[in-house]
Amino acid sequence: MLEIKDLDVFIQSSHILQDVSLSVGESELVCLVGRNGAGRTTILRSVLGFIRPDSGSIKYGGQELIGLAPYEIASLGIGYAPEGSAIFSDLTVEENIQISTWTRKTGRSGEERIETALEIFPVLRKYLRRKGDHMSGGERKMLSIARALALDPEFLVLDEPFEGLSPAIIPQVAEGVSAITKMGHSVLMAESNIAHVPEWAAKVFVIERGEIIFEGRPAEVYEHKEVLDVIGGSGNDERICTT
Repeated sequence: MLEIKDLDVFIQSSHILQDVSLSVGESELVCLVGRNGAGRTTILRSVLGFIRPDSGSIKYGGQELIGLAPYEIASLGIGYAPEGSAIFSDLTVEENIQISTWTRKTGRSGEERIETALEIFPVLRKYLRRKGDHMSGGERKMLSIARALALDPEFLVLDEPFEGLSPAIIPQVAEGVSAITKMGHSVLMAESNIAHVPEWAAKVFVIERGEIIFEGRPAEVYEHKEVLDVIGGSGNDERICTT
C-alpha cells in the first residue's frame, strides 16, 4: 500500500534522511522507532507532503506522492494525527471530528464516519459538546485520532500517539489503534519508546541518524542489544500487548 524507497532528504546542508526504504501493507500496523532527532518525523512529513525529498520515491497504491500538496495526499485517503494532537481548542469535540467529513467526500455519509470514530473511542461520546481546551491529554490524543479516522482514510499516519500519556490511558489508545487495523486500515506509527510498540505490529523499523538500522518483528528488537542500546530500551520494559 505504501512503499518508500531510497529516500534522501537534505535540510540546508544537513543530510537528514539517508537511503531510507520501508513499506506498509494492507491492514498492517508498522512502527517507526527512533530517538528524538533520528529522522522519524521527517519521514512522516515527507509522506504527508510537508517536506519534498531530494531523491527517492514514496508510492501509495502505486501512485507517486512526491510533488503532491498535503491536501492532495489527504484526498487520496491518508489521515494524520500529529504529535501533540493539534486539535482545535475553540471547537467542541463533535466539531473537531466533523471537520474531516467536510474535508474529504467519500461514499459514506458524515454521520456514518463520525459514528465509526466514536465506536473506536466511545469515551468521547460523553464530551461531544465540550471544547477542546477542556480535554485531558489522553482525551486529546483520542480526539486527534478520531478526527483523522473521520476523514474515512484507508491509511493513517500516527505521530507519537502514546507520548506523554499516563499508564492508565495507554491501553485505551492501544485498543483503539488495534480496532482501526482490524477494520482494514493500514497504520504507520512513529514512536520514540520501543515499549509503546504493540506486540501485534506487523513490522518495526528502527531509525538512527537518518538511516534504517533494523527491520523485523517487535519481539525481534529485544534480541538485538545493540539496537536497544541505540533507542534506549531494555528487555524489562513494560510493553503494550493489546490484541
